[in-house]
Amino acid sequence: MGPTTGHTTGTDLIGYKVEATDGSIGKVDKHSDDVNSSYLVVDTGVWIFGKHVLLPAGTVRTVDQAERKIFVDLTKDQIKNSPEFDKDKHVGDAGYHEQVGGYYQSHRRA
Repeated sequence: MGPTTGHTTGTDLIGYKVEATDGSIGKVDKHSDDVNSSYLVVDTGVWIFGKHVLLPAGTVRTVDQAERKIFVDLTKDQIKNSPEFDKDKHVGDAGYHEQVGGYYQSHRRA
């Protein structure tokens, strides 16, 4: 994440609300510490039946530290349809990270 997002590397984002282009999707989960800093683990709570999703840092549009919110350049449907993230299996799995990165790259708005 570059300086334009308002995020300073090393800032603790755990507990920040994550906002898609069409509404809130959940909060940054503590397991974000277990994956490399170019991804966020989001706990979607009841919205996708307690599912966690992995979001590449490249999808982050801005970070509002005063409001403790992260805005991503994705719709709720794009996030809901992403490859399922199982934190017990996928933390540190480079192949899975590439799969997720590829999914989001192919869904980016031109």
